[in-house]
Amino acid sequence: MSVLVLVLAVSAACCLGLGFVLQQNAARQAPLSDFLSPRLLLDLMKVRRWLAGIGLMAVGMALGAIALGRGEISLVEPLLATNLLFALALSRKQTGQPLGRQGWSGLLLLAGGVTAFIVAGEPRGGTALTDPFRHWLIIGSMLGLALLLTTYAKRSRLTSGPVLLGVAAGLVYGVQDALTRVSGQRFAEGGLPALLTGWQPYAVLVLGVTGLILVQSAFETAPLRMSLPALTAAQPLAGILCGVGFLGDRLRTDTGALAWEAAGLAGIVVGIVLLGMHPAMPRGVPRQEPVRDLQPS
Repeated sequence: MSVLVLVLAVSAACCLGLGFVLQQNAARQAPLSDFLSPRLLLDLMKVRRWLAGIGLMAVGMALGAIALGRGEISLVEPLLATNLLFALALSRKQTGQPLGRQGWSGLLLLAGGVTAFIVAGEPRGGTALTDPFRHWLIIGSMLGLALLLTTYAKRSRLTSGPVLLGVAAGLVYGVQDALTRVSGQRFAEGGLPALLTGWQPYAVLVLGVTGLILVQSAFETAPLRMSLPALTAAQPLAGILCGVGFLGDRLRTDTGALAWEAAGLAGIVVGIVLLGMHPAMPRGVPRQEPVRDLQPS
């Protein structure tokens, strides 16, 4: 494993985690009438804290894109999942809550799960598959599931909606990461002309805006603990599926390795849930009636 890829991916996770907390602090003040609407982003642009969170997220995504260009998506995605550790660190500073047994258990499970998956699987690059049917089947399945979850979330936006939107956003971002890697490969092989003549970079932009609307809609309707764990768990799983499914990533497939890879992914998911439900995570405010105005902060 390249040390540079490790540093880039963890740095990206740090920026993403801190950015998510700042975004949620601002988005919880947004009008509920903006739910799942591009107007939500226009309203949030008036809030300095949200802009700071978006700035951190942009830096994190740029670092993640560089990491994806230098390493396998099956390696980078589990490392990006550690963004929850940095989100919890900032939330602890805001709330003064100690880690406690739940926090330490979640931390060890997440870190141990990432380590177990990477060590057991030994992610390595290979030749990307050229079968368009398999390519579009995987992308279409994940985006279709994201659309289905978003449809259900609109019917229960103050109950299970934030969790469903978190999963949907994670699926969208997982596909975006896969297409970011493809875009980087096109640029490395043929420069800017090869990049701009492909559909992938434009899809990356569309998916980025779509994911942002989903995430901010989840953040405005519920505490961070309801949406961020779902987002953080879904994104690496979707990214790994794309990596192995059509990008040519290879993992060890002997029985022992598969067992440890499965255990590592399970540890990542359980650790994310424990950290996401930690009392230090912002609780937000109860949302019953639409908030009419956003005050810059």
